[in-house]
Amino acid sequence: MMNSTKIVALVLIVVGVLALAYGGFTYTSDTHDADIGPIHMSVSDKEHVNIPVWAGVGVLLLGGALLVFDKKK
Repeated sequence: MMNSTKIVALVLIVVGVLALAYGGFTYTSDTHDADIGPIHMSVSDKEHVNIPVWAGVGVLLLGGALLVFDKKK
C-alpha cells in the first residue's frame, strides 16, 4: 500500500514532466455577454499561460526528492 507522501511525490513528478513537455496551458474566458431581446451574444478570449522551465524542473526534482527520501514509519 502506498502512503500519502509517495502519492504526492508521484503527482509532483507527473506535473513536472507535463510542465516540461507542454510548456504551458490554454484556457478560454468569457469576457462580455449581451442579451438584446431574443439575441444572445458573447465574446470569449483564449488565454495562454506559460510555465517556466525552471518551475517544471523544480517540481520534478521536489517530487523525486520526496520519493527518494521518504521515511518509512
